[in-house]
Amino acid sequence: MQHTTKNVSETEQQLEIILSAEEFTPELNNEIEDARKNVQIKGFRKGHVPTGMIRKLMGPAIEATVAEKLASKHFGEIAEKESIKPAGRAQLDDFTFGDESLSITLSYEIHPEFELKDYTGYSFVEDIYTVTDEDVENEINLILKSNGTLISVEAPAEAGDTVIADLVKYDAEGNELEDQKTENHHFNLEYLPEDNPFREALVGAKAGDTVKVEVKPEEDEEDGETFKYEVTVKEVKRTELPELTGELLKEVTGGKFEEIEPFRQDVRQQLEEHFSKKSEQDLLEAISAKLIEENPVPTPKTMVDSFENMLIENAKRQFGGEFPAGFDDRALRASMRPNAEKHARWMLISQKIAETGNLEVTDEDIKAFAEKEAEKNPSAKVEELLQAYMSSEFRDYITDTILKDKIYGILKSAVTIQGENKPLPQHDA
Repeated sequence: MQHTTKNVSETEQQLEIILSAEEFTPELNNEIEDARKNVQIKGFRKGHVPTGMIRKLMGPAIEATVAEKLASKHFGEIAEKESIKPAGRAQLDDFTFGDESLSITLSYEIHPEFELKDYTGYSFVEDIYTVTDEDVENEINLILKSNGTLISVEAPAEAGDTVIADLVKYDAEGNELEDQKTENHHFNLEYLPEDNPFREALVGAKAGDTVKVEVKPEEDEEDGETFKYEVTVKEVKRTELPELTGELLKEVTGGKFEEIEPFRQDVRQQLEEHFSKKSEQDLLEAISAKLIEENPVPTPKTMVDSFENMLIENAKRQFGGEFPAGFDDRALRASMRPNAEKHARWMLISQKIAETGNLEVTDEDIKAFAEKEAEKNPSAKVEELLQAYMSSEFRDYITDTILKDKIYGILKSAVTIQGENKPLPQHDA
């Protein structure tokens, strides 16, 4: 067997494989025999059709099958021998059978060769969140809100209130539109974006007030129209929180807590853990974003396609598994493409860091990971976790998780990180 490779681009190669008659004939004969067993031709018993007739009738299909099988077999061998890093499946471009040789041409994408820029001089800010007593109370109020009672208030509407109002719709010139009156429309201000024109107009309004709202088309709406609304507030409703008692606490926590102080301590701990993880995640995203920006590594299309499909599937799950009828998934794909390219570029960069640092995941690493996870969950046993992590179902995932931690460990030890105290993000109770 002879082979030659040719670089088409930084992420594409072609491979030509030339096999002698001795190398391809056994496979060709096997395919002919398989065809002979199944083909039925008038005048011949099944399994006794002459070879020449089979090749005449089925030659192109047989040759294509042989070429595919031999290409698949030898590509793997050559890739391992030549340290080729394919980014996806090789495609059979062409093949030619001669009396003494078979020529096969394959094309495939590869991981590009590149060197990472020195990142030891990079500086990053890590947010340090301190949970205050007020933060704990706000979180408890959010938990109690589901058991609250909506009551009418005479006071002006606040951002967390519900406004009940009548609407009259007008065109851009101020002409009232027929059949465009709406009575008792509920505006839940808490869930409207801050720049929503109805929210902006209704915060501060009280029962009996009339406000005017103008809704302009989005910038990307070429034929969009401007409409005006006259909104008459009939009622402002506000959630009145219940008193925190042991009985209510038992109900809202499913029996986990009956005493208030242990519950407060648990809420504080949950907030601290949540924002500690958020701080860590934000830092790692900032580091990876910087490396992606500084290392514009060419990305194989196959790899980008894979991440794009993953993002699309995640979006589908938000719709219950499938997009609704008429949904423009092509536009969504186009909008997600840049993000998919970043995912692919980060994969290549992280692989380079692991390769440069000679990182690997050992059985001892997996055992230590299992012990760490068991500490977080007292009901979990190290032996059971370890058995699961070592199984074929989970080992690749756990290995990838541990390797990512090692990669980020290298990065965090090499760059400069400064802590910055920050209050917890505010949200209405």
